[in-house]
Amino acid sequence: MTSGHAASLAQRFADIRAATVSLCAPLATEDYVVQSMPDASPAKWHLAHTTWFFEQFVLAPHAPGYRVFDEQFAFLFNSYYETVGPRHRRPERGLLTRPTVEEVRAYRDHVDQHLDRLLQTRGARPDIENLIELGLHHEQQHQELMLMDLKHLFSCNPLKPVYRERGPHPNPLPGGEGEEGPHSPLQFHLWPEGIYEIGHGGGGFCFDNETPRHRVFLSGFELAHRLTTNAEYLDFVRDGGYQRPELWVSDGWSTVQSQDWTQPLYWSDSHDSEFTLAGMRPLRPDAPVCHVSWYEADAFARWARARLPTEAEWEVVASHESIAQLFDDLWQWTSSAYSPYPGFRPLSGALGEYNAKFMANQFVLRGGSCATPESHIRTTYRNFFYPHMRWQFAGIRLAKDSA
Repeated sequence: MTSGHAASLAQRFADIRAATVSLCAPLATEDYVVQSMPDASPAKWHLAHTTWFFEQFVLAPHAPGYRVFDEQFAFLFNSYYETVGPRHRRPERGLLTRPTVEEVRAYRDHVDQHLDRLLQTRGARPDIENLIELGLHHEQQHQELMLMDLKHLFSCNPLKPVYRERGPHPNPLPGGEGEEGPHSPLQFHLWPEGIYEIGHGGGGFCFDNETPRHRVFLSGFELAHRLTTNAEYLDFVRDGGYQRPELWVSDGWSTVQSQDWTQPLYWSDSHDSEFTLAGMRPLRPDAPVCHVSWYEADAFARWARARLPTEAEWEVVASHESIAQLFDDLWQWTSSAYSPYPGFRPLSGALGEYNAKFMANQFVLRGGSCATPESHIRTTYRNFFYPHMRWQFAGIRLAKDSA
């Protein structure tokens, strides 16, 4: 890596770290600490964890003479890296009133200064460059997670507070909550049978789970040119979709009953409004339906006499510019289980836990959302969540087998 490249990486590092902090600008101090459910994390924890990642995996092993900011932070802010050491229980992150927000900000400043110094002195080493790049994409993941978690937190407040007022068109606010125009009638694009290649082919960053590039055989299929709308999903609700067990896989039906689901997360019981990051807003019929689980997406597809696309189908279509844009406002559920590609090899050491250990019982989402930083999106990206989860910005794109 040239010195110019190191300078460019240093600027990218500064920009992404600043973007994380800017997401906290609308928050009061009290908003940083509260954890609304075990799957979510407080904003303060996100700020600290992303900082710990750079300290643990970049500075500690590669910055000569570096001393950690606080030896207790590794226990508090390690997420799931078993090989690194013990950690604070995830469901209890909201109990960490200390360290304070100001102390966490000081921690970020400390690590940022040392990381910048490392880039200036040793940034030409490819191993350091690769670790920093991984850390930056990790931080961008947490930028979206922070918005997901804040939206859930604010939705639990009877006052339904506003994170940020809606801005000008287009799509100013994360979560499929921009001012979109009417959607056209649903159309399906035919894709021919054939052998295709999917997976990252080299050039630019990717996570290890996007590799290796490999061939897949696809039968002919059709893919919807847009996402399912609120109006279309409301037809499913009104047709008794949540009361018809024949539409649901067994685990999904059990979840519907045990959780008393009757509509997507954040919809009002009257189905005429929904909670957004701009507070309660009228439900827009033509906007993409958002915050549905895989179970709900799969049941809707069955009701609509269609199915969810496989991740290979989605990627093949998305890689061709002649097809309508697939990178929409929401992540899109696929029917593909999150599992390793043929010949997959995880990263060595503790970073091998980043993706590989989660390759069971989850489903792949593709695309990105308007809460996803633009430079973080790519055709081969494999997002993944458990099928019951729905606080992420996820929607539905239908597929069909070709006649």
